[in-house]
Amino acid sequence: MFKRILVPTDGSDITAHAVDTAIQLAKVHGAQLLTLSVMEPFPYSAVSEIQPVPPQEFIEAQQRVATKRVEDVCATAAAQGMACKGHTIEALHAWEAIVDHAKAENADLIVMASHGRKGFAALLLGSEAQKVLTHIDLPVLIVK
Repeated sequence: MFKRILVPTDGSDITAHAVDTAIQLAKVHGAQLLTLSVMEPFPYSAVSEIQPVPPQEFIEAQQRVATKRVEDVCATAAAQGMACKGHTIEALHAWEAIVDHAKAENADLIVMASHGRKGFAALLLGSEAQKVLTHIDLPVLIVK
């Protein structure tokens, strides 16, 4: 039924559960497993010329972290006999990158974690999972 399954990762423990779920689904369906880690853009400030971290250092650190997250997912998949194709993308909003990447890669299922924020925290921080659900017409499996 599913041919291409995308599992975004932020490296958290809850995401690890979503990764395991995506791997099992990919095995059952004989699907290709895709993973994505979204990097934050450098927080340029118009107020000051002084930055706490130089832009190139920040960008390189973001790339290292995102690459490690993708490599971890692919290693977990490989340990279970699954191939995995990983990508890193810089984006201001993770949900937009996930939606755009799912479309670009012709994914037919997104498996993602929900951090389960409620109340005021959900109002302030929002939910990447909720935004993905709102902005895409693909099936999305939310793992808690």
